[in-house]
Amino acid sequence: MSLEAFLVVAAALFCIGIYGLITSRNAVRVLMSVELMLNAVNLNLLAFSNFLDSGNIRGQVFATFVIAIAAAEAAVGLAIVLSIYRSRDTVDMEQFNLLRW
Repeated sequence: MSLEAFLVVAAALFCIGIYGLITSRNAVRVLMSVELMLNAVNLNLLAFSNFLDSGNIRGQVFATFVIAIAAAEAAVGLAIVLSIYRSRDTVDMEQFNLLRW
């Protein structure tokens, strides 16, 4: 497969993630959209690493760090969502007004 095919798939994944991030009111769906965007970035990293620098594994190592950061982000995000759900009984983003006066 060519590099362009991987880039098109990654761009489509990123656009789906952006669409889900902008249009969603559900906090869990927003977290899933962010994960989808990070996976698109990982696909770009791996594609460029394979096609431009196939002798080294720098892209794979960097993608592994992105996966670790995404896992930490998901854990913290879900903990925050669960905490807000326990106090507000909803995961609607419009109802998250805890920091307003």
